[in-house]
Amino acid sequence: MIRKAVILAAGRGTRMGNMTQEIPKPMLEIRGRPMLAHILDNLRTAGLLEFLIVTGYHGETITSYFGEEPGIGFVSQNPVNGTGSAALLAESFAGNEPFLLTYGDILCEPVEYSRAIAIQADAVVAVKAVDDPWQGAAVYETQGRITRIIEKPPKGTSTTRWNSAGFYIFRPLVFDYLRRLPLSPRGEYELPSALEAMLADGLDLRISVIEGAWRDVGRPEDLAAMNS
Repeated sequence: MIRKAVILAAGRGTRMGNMTQEIPKPMLEIRGRPMLAHILDNLRTAGLLEFLIVTGYHGETITSYFGEEPGIGFVSQNPVNGTGSAALLAESFAGNEPFLLTYGDILCEPVEYSRAIAIQADAVVAVKAVDDPWQGAAVYETQGRITRIIEKPPKGTSTTRWNSAGFYIFRPLVFDYLRRLPLSPRGEYELPSALEAMLADGLDLRISVIEGAWRDVGRPEDLAAMNS
């Protein structure tokens, strides 16, 4: 049973415009509470017990709000230079245990976490069916085993409907790959590059299909939809 979850909440969320001028995106409110509070609620409902929140941009907003809650720890990413380097900060927290990792702007039902946790693999990537995964990452698989992942494929080029859905199950071996990440063309150390290296080494990466409600709260219209 997986007990630990890591939440990456270091970024500003520039696509939100002025709404994140003073607070990080995971602290934007949905139905009167921070998005991050809803994520934690759902993780707890799925049986997760210990949490590490990776903070960065206006991180004090997060630590002051959640600092008194039991089972939550914090680590600051400085500089904020990619999801791969952010995930690497969780190494001591994870120890020798597998863990769930999610971005701090992904909302889904607790059962989706539980479904992913039940899959036995070197890593599990949650996926959601979309018409065209050009805005995210196209995930190709055969009988549930991932064969390749293509980040931001050109529109209309994908032959898979699976889009990476923003949360994962990892074994500690992922940290070996995170330590070796190259700097991306965007000047960041990116988590998807670790997945690509794991696939290249023949590791067993599996999909977990999200069947219920799911949303990547990346733009103002996504936030508005969650509050409607």
